[in-house]
Amino acid sequence: MSKIPVMNLAGEPRGEWEVADELLVWDKGGPAVHAAVVAHRAAVRAGTASTLRKGEVAGSNKKPWRQKGTGRARAGNRRSPIWRGGGVAFGPKPRDYVLRLPKKAARLAFRRALSEKIAAGSVALVEDLTLPEPKTKHVADVVRRLQAERGVLIVVERVDPVLARAARNLPRVEVRTAADVSTYDVLRWPRLIATRGAMEALEGRLRMAAGRTA
Repeated sequence: MSKIPVMNLAGEPRGEWEVADELLVWDKGGPAVHAAVVAHRAAVRAGTASTLRKGEVAGSNKKPWRQKGTGRARAGNRRSPIWRGGGVAFGPKPRDYVLRLPKKAARLAFRRALSEKIAAGSVALVEDLTLPEPKTKHVADVVRRLQAERGVLIVVERVDPVLARAARNLPRVEVRTAADVSTYDVLRWPRLIATRGAMEALEGRLRMAAGRTA
């Protein structure tokens, strides 16, 4: 069993949460993690870069000067890429950078990333993350007490508008639901703080990745 510390919002220990070792993996999944990160970063690319090619820029097809006898290099038209204001040779055009990752590979990648996080002692549970009001200072206090100032991913069971609003102005804090957490999210942040309900959902994802239904 791997044990995860459970704390309250004051950072005081409140027991431990056990994760079955058969749900975790350390001996495989490295390439899958790399592929998942590459796919995630590719998916967020806009792919909107666009340049005008030789046939798309404004200009005449007329030959600037005759082919021979002028002493100058021969030229076909003013839209050539070697001319100022001409078209761009091999320039980018709008495209889709999305990479498809098999479901099994994606699940294995998530399982490996979360296993490494747990093994490193970078995962903790909190009993409750209910805030009295949507104030940034409340989340900042919680992050400080849990010693997660370097960066933290807060995982909740379902969307909490109060928590999301309170955390959105903190540059080193991100809030995600357990269903939406990706492999990239797990690797990106030094610490992962989850509620009990969120941890149950994460264990469900680990169980699915491990091929276990119970």
